[in-house]
Amino acid sequence: MTRRIRVLIVDDSAIMRQLLTSILEAEGDFEVVGTAPDPYVARDKILKLSPDVLTLDVEMPRMDGLTFLEKLMSGHPMPVVMISSLTERGCQTTLRALELGAVDFVTKPKVDVMNGLQEHVTEIVQKLRAAASAKVRPRPAAPDRSAAAVAKEPLPVDALITSTHKVIAIGTSTGGTEALSDILMKFPSDAPGVVAVIHMPPGYTKSYAERLDRSCRIRVKEAEDGDRILPGHALIARGDRHLETFRSGATYSVKITDGEKVSGFRPSVDVLFRSCARFLGANAVGAILTGMGRDGAEGLLAMRRAGAHTIAQDEATCVVYGMPREAVQVNAACQVLPLDRIANQLLLTAAPKTVTV
Repeated sequence: MTRRIRVLIVDDSAIMRQLLTSILEAEGDFEVVGTAPDPYVARDKILKLSPDVLTLDVEMPRMDGLTFLEKLMSGHPMPVVMISSLTERGCQTTLRALELGAVDFVTKPKVDVMNGLQEHVTEIVQKLRAAASAKVRPRPAAPDRSAAAVAKEPLPVDALITSTHKVIAIGTSTGGTEALSDILMKFPSDAPGVVAVIHMPPGYTKSYAERLDRSCRIRVKEAEDGDRILPGHALIARGDRHLETFRSGATYSVKITDGEKVSGFRPSVDVLFRSCARFLGANAVGAILTGMGRDGAEGLLAMRRAGAHTIAQDEATCVVYGMPREAVQVNAACQVLPLDRIANQLLLTAAPKTVTV
């Protein structure tokens, strides 16, 4: 018999502890080995019960979830899925938790918790399964990227009125907030235009883009319908909306669509990549990063067939080797690279080619 995934639930709400226990124990592959109302009790139970994965509330008495997470990841790193309310403060706190090493998060309903949580059963179990097998490494405390803005160098006027020679398209999911951040923070202010899909709910993508904008030399924003893809700019797909590229004359732009979920997601990496294959062809460079599932594999293959250079993150540096693995299996990737080499390769591949006569 396959060993079940051992879960410890940490939440100050008795109702939440009961609901999460019921949800997980209804699945055949989970065992809730314990619950804790605060981090102090959780600390003792982690050492005693050795769970495979932890669910962690953000707001708790005696010690808040972020402080506990930082201590946990520096001293006893393990897979953690955060439980967070969808508020402006909750978004920022969750993003900080992902920086500190949390694998993923689940949005906690603000009202009618019992019925609201039942609507997210599939999401909860999928994220906990992925987290249980995620690669979690000891890490120093991440810098608070909201502390100070990074100066932006103005682009030359001609860069804003001419077409983008190349466009970099990136797709990611679980573990992707830090992977995408790692890449964009390495880009110079005149890097080729970027379009990116990361699986996040509405609200989080705007906060995430604003957080990146404060720490990157390029400008980063949540994409809006009709935005042009410009050098030195990155457009992040809005939560719950697809992002597509299209060509208008000599320029590239994006459109926001509200279609059905594709490959299980909206926004979908496949939707973005297929639009790049159709409208950008060899003028696109694609990268698929850490994430669960297979979203993006077929789209990346379409990009490669259309003449684009394509890259998949390697297994060793992925938090969850799902999406890149699927892309490699269908031969969608021209290269398979560790995360720390992807930014440089994207820039090299997207650099304008000098024509010699």
